[in-house]
Amino acid sequence: MAGAGGPGAVSALSASCPGRGSSTPRAVGRAERTPRYTLGLLQTPRSSDSTGGSSGGAARPGNSSGEGLAAGLAAGSSGAKAAVSDRGESYFGDKSSCIENANTLNLTTSSSVRGLNSTCIGKTPLSSSRSVCRSRTPLMGYSVTSSSAVSAHSVASVIVAVVEGRGLARGEVGMASIDLKNPEMILSQFADNTTYAKVITKLKILTPLEIIMSNTACDAGNTTKLFSLITEHFKNVTFTTVQRKYFNETKGLEYIEQLCASEFSTVFMEVQSKYYCLAAASALLKYVEFIQNSVYAPKSLKVRFQGSEKTAMIDSSSAQNLELVINNRDSRNGHTLFGILNYTKTPGGSRRLRSNILEPLVDAETINMRLDCVQELLQDEELFFGLQAVISKFLDTEQLLSVLVQIPKQDTILRNSFSIQLLVEMRTTYFGLLDYPSEEQVQQILCLTKFRVKTAESKITNLIYLKHTLELVEPLKAALRSCNTQLLKAYYNSLEDTRFGIMLEKITTVINDDTRYTKGCLSMRTQKCYAVKPNINEFLDVARRTYTEIVDDIAGMITQLAEKYNLPLKTSFSSARGFFIQMNADCSMLPNGQLPSEFTKVTKMKNTYSFTSADLIKMNERCQESLREIYHMTYLIVCKLLSEIYEHIHCLYKLSDIVSMLDMLLSFAHACTLSDYVRPEFTDTLAIKQGWHPILEKIAVEKPVANNTYLTEGNNFVIITGPNMSGKSTYLKQIALCQIMAQIGSYVPAEYCSFRIAEQIFTRIGMDDDIETNASTFMKEMKEITYIIQNANDKSLIIIDELGRGTSAEEGIGICYATCEYLLNSKAFTLFATHFLELCHMDALYPNVENYHFEVQHVRSSAGNKEKIAYTYTLSKGYTEEKNYGLKAAEVSSLPSSVILDAKEITNHIAKQILHRQKSTPEMMKQRAVYHLAMRLVQTARNSRLDPDSLRIYLKGLKKKHEASSPAPGKNDEQQ
Repeated sequence: MAGAGGPGAVSALSASCPGRGSSTPRAVGRAERTPRYTLGLLQTPRSSDSTGGSSGGAARPGNSSGEGLAAGLAAGSSGAKAAVSDRGESYFGDKSSCIENANTLNLTTSSSVRGLNSTCIGKTPLSSSRSVCRSRTPLMGYSVTSSSAVSAHSVASVIVAVVEGRGLARGEVGMASIDLKNPEMILSQFADNTTYAKVITKLKILTPLEIIMSNTACDAGNTTKLFSLITEHFKNVTFTTVQRKYFNETKGLEYIEQLCASEFSTVFMEVQSKYYCLAAASALLKYVEFIQNSVYAPKSLKVRFQGSEKTAMIDSSSAQNLELVINNRDSRNGHTLFGILNYTKTPGGSRRLRSNILEPLVDAETINMRLDCVQELLQDEELFFGLQAVISKFLDTEQLLSVLVQIPKQDTILRNSFSIQLLVEMRTTYFGLLDYPSEEQVQQILCLTKFRVKTAESKITNLIYLKHTLELVEPLKAALRSCNTQLLKAYYNSLEDTRFGIMLEKITTVINDDTRYTKGCLSMRTQKCYAVKPNINEFLDVARRTYTEIVDDIAGMITQLAEKYNLPLKTSFSSARGFFIQMNADCSMLPNGQLPSEFTKVTKMKNTYSFTSADLIKMNERCQESLREIYHMTYLIVCKLLSEIYEHIHCLYKLSDIVSMLDMLLSFAHACTLSDYVRPEFTDTLAIKQGWHPILEKIAVEKPVANNTYLTEGNNFVIITGPNMSGKSTYLKQIALCQIMAQIGSYVPAEYCSFRIAEQIFTRIGMDDDIETNASTFMKEMKEITYIIQNANDKSLIIIDELGRGTSAEEGIGICYATCEYLLNSKAFTLFATHFLELCHMDALYPNVENYHFEVQHVRSSAGNKEKIAYTYTLSKGYTEEKNYGLKAAEVSSLPSSVILDAKEITNHIAKQILHRQKSTPEMMKQRAVYHLAMRLVQTARNSRLDPDSLRIYLKGLKKKHEASSPAPGKNDEQQ
């Protein structure tokens, strides 16, 4: 049977190994292509092959000559292609079984979809050809290396399925997402409006690698608005469409019942009536199974329902305006809110911080629990440093989990066994027991061997990482033992789970106690080589002794060479070259300025020479052969061990969550130690005493000027004026950033602060290029304001800066006035910065409007004939007296003085007319005073913590203030 199957498998591997085995039959019409790798993800090439290997267009195995299997692999194999890659980090397994099912799935992919024409026209189903697609096929067998883990949050690895209801249900959207590096599926379902703002915002937060939608969403001539908007906003994301029938809510519910780990089974009650997110889950899991050629093990997946009501919504435009996670001037610059708070030590903590900044909490109780933890960490220095020391040793637990809970399909396992058997047979042939192999067969042996080594090495590495992680549980418990806050105590109790100890005990019966995760390729290779205890497998012990002898021989040989040539040679190692020789010496030390001819492949960097020799190359080959034997035997032992501990593996979800949360809280506490931040309170008032901009503090040489902020239900609309560069935009961003910091559980840059929980945070910030007014800028303004008006509610925080500058002054004033009046009817907290001073008179009509301005000072130049403006960046009550900025600019220009005088006279005349029409009457002033008194009394009743005597004094003060602000009864007639 092996003989019958052998040629087929050989041909398959030859077809997938570029440049090797050219005489082996290939799929008809398939050009030889090299796969491209993107940060651990195998990306199929974009060459435009259009011919298939059979009349049906689908390559199928079963041909007696092996051509069928070869064609199947050439068409869609990622596993066999990975075998010839230097990285090759994947389980063995071709995609021929998936290719057979392609007709069923009828999956179509389009890269960087830019419109209907490029999306829906000329698509070819995968069952016929994959040549028109650019799909990325993630690999399963990667190991959780520290280097890849550090930047994990920035590497796209999330696949999202989106589906919308039809008919009367249009606008009801279901989403399911899964991170290929984190075995957690997040489900969402919500009603969205015609702008689909919630969908776009959620997708921006997820930063997907690929988006899956129903093929009916992009039918020619009937493209849905949701599909068009998503493709418009995500032009660099791969889009894949599958048949609508795979968006099946019944199947989605079955998947969740089968795959959801018992710790998260309560999600079943949450989602059983959420039909659209279940439908999205069904299509998503089917697709992931297809591209991975693997399935998630039963009861292994973390499934979570995330409703939009649990977090505040910050649209993508506001996130960009506020520079929450990306700096607008330089994307590599860390001057963002994420950058100044990110002192995390683990990739999981970094990812959690990012997601919290983009989606702050809205539950005050949960926020205060976090703040209690931060407060205890700040007060208990031993707890802070103890936790930080332990947390910094954790690797990417989520990525480790993702590797452990995925298992290859049955046909892949069978092919693994068959390939190993085939390799043994071919190696027997190679050693002369049968006929000597051809060059082609030798290359195939190398392909198979290299793949087997990478797979085994990855598995062993992950077990070492698992042992390393489990060994940190007890130190983490010890650090938390004396904690007092509710959340930290809950984490300590969670770590009492006996499964951690059971897994570690089983691992230590097989793995050496001193096996550790270490940095450095040679150190880690040594750890993997000697991971399994002695006397478990005598052949393994023999192989390791052989390996040790070879390494000692290499060191001895290099020592002899150093003595022979009287040169300071030393043994070095790299993963690419293996063992090689290095020498730190000047050319003058060398005879005739040249190295001995025995040394080859010489490279030089400064005064360091690197080279090898023919004997060392041969010894490296012997070393690699010995290492392959060690890895293979260790791999079999490790697989058996993992199968024994698998039933306990799900407690790592809990550990992953604890570590990432503690890491984020430690980061908040760390940020507090570097700045004078204070703990926020949560009331129905936005009150900040002497607050400053947190990002500007890190950039500026001196500490930014601090300012006060006060908004209540009765004074919920603030108009801010002042000259250009006086600090308006910075102040507005500062308030939004402080609000977000408070709602994620961080301390805030201020002397005191109180916040009302914001369910939405909207910003319209005037950018530098807005000064160049044009039609496109004006349209952008209108879109942003429309979005705010349509989505704002009484719990929103709205920040608008420089509205109406893209059109004439008359139209700009009209648009601003109308927008203000609309927003005034809600109870949203609104800060509105403007240069249109006409808006400042709205306080005469609306008692909940307050005017503030940024002060400037006029300084005479040393010559005494010119006046300059000095910016104080200080916020004061009332509107600015700096009115005619344009006239002052004209004065320092070369305009004739007569023109300037005429302009001043006309301006003063117009200003007097406007002021006369908008002048407040005594009755209006009295009503305003009564309104403010009533709102202050309401605030006092809700939030006062004063004792009776202090409260009595405060109320007397309110009374006096009210009497002073109200016009006397006899003055009405006099003023009129």
